[in-house]
Amino acid sequence: MTRRFKALSLALMLSVCAQKALAWGATGHRMIAVLGVKALGPDLPGFLKTPEALTAIGELAREPDRSKGAGRIHDAMRDPAHFIDLDDAGKVGGVVALEPLPLTRGEFDASLRTGGTDSSRTGYLPYAMIDGWQQLTKDFAYWRVLNLAIPLAKTPQKRAWLKADLARRQALIINNLGIWSHYVGDASQPLHVTEHFNGWGEFPNPKGYTLSRTLHARFEGQFVRQNIEQKAVEAAMPAPVACSCTIEQASLSYLKATAADVEPLYALEKDGGFNLGDARGKAFATGRLAAGAATLRDLITMAWRASESATIGWPAFSFADVASGKIDPFEPLIGLD
Repeated sequence: MTRRFKALSLALMLSVCAQKALAWGATGHRMIAVLGVKALGPDLPGFLKTPEALTAIGELAREPDRSKGAGRIHDAMRDPAHFIDLDDAGKVGGVVALEPLPLTRGEFDASLRTGGTDSSRTGYLPYAMIDGWQQLTKDFAYWRVLNLAIPLAKTPQKRAWLKADLARRQALIINNLGIWSHYVGDASQPLHVTEHFNGWGEFPNPKGYTLSRTLHARFEGQFVRQNIEQKAVEAAMPAPVACSCTIEQASLSYLKATAADVEPLYALEKDGGFNLGDARGKAFATGRLAAGAATLRDLITMAWRASESATIGWPAFSFADVASGKIDPFEPLIGLD
């Protein structure tokens, strides 16, 4: 197990609630996922905001934590996706700066190994965020084409297959979006983007910040559950931001903003801000959850807009190819082998 998973497992055992998930906790992850999707604009597919879809997405947002402990290989592959250990200089493993982000996780690992570590120990949260966004973009591209293809189908049998495939794609979008929202949510929690992830740790500590190994679970789980209301988080969400940047740039800007709140979190804890009912701690946690929900909203919107020009199938074609009559999408959708 990674050192982070060991530490969080200990904190989990010490928690009042034996079923508390690791990251934001069930309460926080549900809030981020539901509020992020609920806030989507009217140009996005309506099926995402049905009560059934919102409920499913909120529950699926917990799944990456609920699946922990499935087995050694499963956990070793997935646990490091929840975090990125940035040091006080903004580097990972003391050697890799996030800007520019290495193009692949393989390149990231190669750079980390020059400093004697790898992403199984430092985490690879940015790559989990980018991977999920790219999958959602591809899902949306298929959804667009299927909706266009159904009325163009040349036989009832083809139309029936396309309708069934659209239903499968919508279910897949809800599943993939819900699970991906977990990692977007993790990236709004300051203790998921720092080497000081559960107490300040064995680092210079001139300001005397807590060394408690229960801080992580206490802040994101118990404190949120007892103090934070969903309507307050919704009210605190900033207005939508239309970024013309890449998903890599958007992800790094988000992570940097969260990392800027690491020391304020420790200073607030030192001053008693996370005692039950303290208004300062409530405002801080509400703000971080609101940032997660707003970023999820903006990244989903970004994926939807990118999907209009994305290609699907093999040989690759686009929504524009179908709309212009250049291609009959049925055969490439059903598969020509």
